[in-house]
Amino acid sequence: MEKGKILTLEDRIPKIKQQRRQKANRRLIIYVSIFFLLIIGILYLQSPLSHIATIEVKGNLHVPTDEIIALSGITNRTSFWNLKMDKIINKVKKNKEIKQVVIQKKFPNTIFLTVTEMKRVAYAINEGTYFPILEDGNVLKAFKTTSIPSDAPILTNWEASSELQEMADELAKLSPAIANSISEIHHTPQDADFLHITLFMNDGHEVSATITDFAKKMSAYPSIVSELDASLKGVIHMEVAYYFESYEPKEIEQEKEEEVKEDESEG
Repeated sequence: MEKGKILTLEDRIPKIKQQRRQKANRRLIIYVSIFFLLIIGILYLQSPLSHIATIEVKGNLHVPTDEIIALSGITNRTSFWNLKMDKIINKVKKNKEIKQVVIQKKFPNTIFLTVTEMKRVAYAINEGTYFPILEDGNVLKAFKTTSIPSDAPILTNWEASSELQEMADELAKLSPAIANSISEIHHTPQDADFLHITLFMNDGHEVSATITDFAKKMSAYPSIVSELDASLKGVIHMEVAYYFESYEPKEIEQEKEEEVKEDESEG
């Protein structure tokens, strides 16, 4: 049997030295690379390159973009890596119309502010001036207009109270189609129901209802109207049971009363 080659210690020493030298060189390269990366990172963080260059606002309809950016406090000197998200969100939400804020980063230096606004569910009228009412019941007295609004119903005979907040909450639950079909909502409290309301619809009908469960009951409005005679207009009662009361009998009675008065005057 052939004997294997035997290496002496002297023969192995150069290889060991070479391996150690290679390991030392690799460590040195790693340390030098880390060092330069740290230097580059520090220089980047201290330079304008790490600052926010672009702020984009999405989702806003009524609140101006410039106002949202100003509220956020973000400028071109704000660090891209040192954003205090919660503080920015709370600052933007100081505007009563802002319901929610989502912040997103896009490398290298762009920030997206996506906002969700409170719904303008109605308008309050005061001496010919209209004020938006938000879904939480807040009245925006700073945003007034003299033009008759068409994007939400007009509320008449309402005060800033719990009833108004409850009404706003119910309006926020309505589908856009039903909400847009309402022209005016009058607060008409009765002895038996302080929350009673009267609605004047764009199709010429009138609705007698109550604030409690208003949105749920109004969801039946389209199907109720579809079953009525299109030539008849009247009051749709939604307080307890649903029923329709036509204007026509009242008009006939008024005509008869006028005829009687005319006959009496002639006699």
